[in-house]
Amino acid sequence: MDPASDAGAVYRLPMRTLSILLTVVLLVGLLGYCSGSQPDRDAVAAAEAELGIDFESRFVDVGDVTLHVVLVGPVEGKPVILLHGFPEFWYAWRGPAAVLARAGFRVIVPDHRGYNRSDKPSGRNAYRTDVYASDVIGLMDALTIERASLAAQDVGGAVAWRLVIDHPERVERFAVIDAFHPLATASESEEVSSWHRTFLKIPYLPGYLARLGNWWLLTTTQRGNSAPGAFSDEELDQLRTAWDRDGAIHSMGQWYRADTLPIEGDGRVRTPTLVILAQDDSYIPASATRASLEYLDNGELLELDYGTHWVSTEEPQRIGEILTEFFARN
Repeated sequence: MDPASDAGAVYRLPMRTLSILLTVVLLVGLLGYCSGSQPDRDAVAAAEAELGIDFESRFVDVGDVTLHVVLVGPVEGKPVILLHGFPEFWYAWRGPAAVLARAGFRVIVPDHRGYNRSDKPSGRNAYRTDVYASDVIGLMDALTIERASLAAQDVGGAVAWRLVIDHPERVERFAVIDAFHPLATASESEEVSSWHRTFLKIPYLPGYLARLGNWWLLTTTQRGNSAPGAFSDEELDQLRTAWDRDGAIHSMGQWYRADTLPIEGDGRVRTPTLVILAQDDSYIPASATRASLEYLDNGELLELDYGTHWVSTEEPQRIGEILTEFFARN
């Protein structure tokens, strides 16, 4: 055999093998990505069946985007707005919302821009915290609400802090769970989980990896950092649909990649504020949550002897009762 021809055969074999391996990897990746595709589940109907109360689904033009909003409770009731966190959507607040509605409040729960059924504009700076806060003001204006009480958690908490700092005249009372004042800092000795914030700053890759294995990474993380039984199979299915809808998983993470505008002034909050600290939050440093009180003119801290970062999902009745009592005060 010609040595040159023999050498060519040796060369071709690895290239062919590499091509086969690359094809297999691409096929596996494609199948993994496709495994994230979900049916169009009806979260409103699911909440009504679970809680025995009527929820109204509505789309509201708040300015440069249209938000999907769910409303519950008597139309004449005092308004309460609930803001969800990442990676959830309005459905996370359904339990506390039902408690508040039965107490006579008119409860308004939007999907943030980029989430679930709300608009998903392009560009990371369409997802700055101050822009999210402007959406809430636009929502209040569209619904002719001059002042409302406000409760928020996680990313929604960051939005809510910005709202009460920039627009205190629009918020009657403010309760925040698992989110600290933007100027508060944690003690150097306190370790918290921050890998996810760093990971989510990467464009596209987190959203792609999240879809693999029928959303294995996100669903495993939700269950792994919450109380046993907090996220049922049915709840995770609703989350999967929300993540998949119109590529929401990519726009949801834009908040982590957006620029942060500095707080103007001293950042003091004059709105009556209740800061709620769950016992076992693995994402938010308790010292920063406690330090938030330094920026409050009229604030109080409630340290729960239960709950994780997802306490409003774990204990919806208790959280609903806490919010009801606080918002009912004169």
